[in-house]
Amino acid sequence: MRILITGAKGQLGTELQEILATGRSEIGPVPEAYRGAETTCVDLDSLDASDEGAVRAFEAGLAEPFDLILNCAAMTNVDACETEPEAALLGNAVGPRNMAALAARQGAKLVHVSTDYVFAGNASAPYTEWDLPAPATVYGKSKLLGEQYALAQCPRTFIVRTAWLYGKQGNNFVKTIFGLASQRDEITVVYDQVGNPTNAGDLAHHLLLIALTEEYGIYHCTGNGICSWHEFAEEIVKLAGLPCVVKPVTTEEFPRPAPRPAYSAMDHLMLRATVGDGMRMWQEALAAYMPHLK
Repeated sequence: MRILITGAKGQLGTELQEILATGRSEIGPVPEAYRGAETTCVDLDSLDASDEGAVRAFEAGLAEPFDLILNCAAMTNVDACETEPEAALLGNAVGPRNMAALAARQGAKLVHVSTDYVFAGNASAPYTEWDLPAPATVYGKSKLLGEQYALAQCPRTFIVRTAWLYGKQGNNFVKTIFGLASQRDEITVVYDQVGNPTNAGDLAHHLLLIALTEEYGIYHCTGNGICSWHEFAEEIVKLAGLPCVVKPVTTEEFPRPAPRPAYSAMDHLMLRATVGDGMRMWQEALAAYMPHLK
């Protein structure tokens, strides 16, 4: 099997590389179909997916076509997307479109990673795959357009929405809270934003399971269980054994350039209906991750 990973230097891309190299994740072995897979890894410095000419040139240099494209590349700085909408459109919509077109030309499957921000974020129960998107931010709008472009360009596309992602590579909420709590006696975290923390390794494992099927379409894949950012932070501090107090504050007390969803938890119906939902409870997955910080 020949696999292309975009966004290969990010949290998810590095987890995919590690799992494919070792043949297993923390939640178990990956299918034998991936044994001996030939993996090509690119990031923005080696391939700008939003540049169709660059993608065509990259394709022309390939000896053989890909069987699977795992598109993890995105502009994920939510606040920067608000002030740089053109960059958001290129990274989150045009890039996925070009990767989907590449997959279609090569007869490959595409797994494209999306986000909870495609929803309005004002639900009272977890969003399902059939709930209508209504993004409130430039980031969410650009990611939704990326979903639509990908599905239009390549019929063999899996859209996998995730949220609150943390991994061993790069920056994330867990590392930020750990760093702050290691230096301070008290930190403040919002308590009125609710969602699903997601371990990047668990997500990567499920992306590989989904990709072996022919069950194309939209999936939700996050850590199981729901919490607020404040509860998430409290658990991080507790597991780290730090004496820091995590003080709850409202969203109004912690304004950001881009509005954050108040409730964006997601349900995993399509996982349960296809490959099975093996995503760990968020507390268990976080506890397994914490030793990587130390």
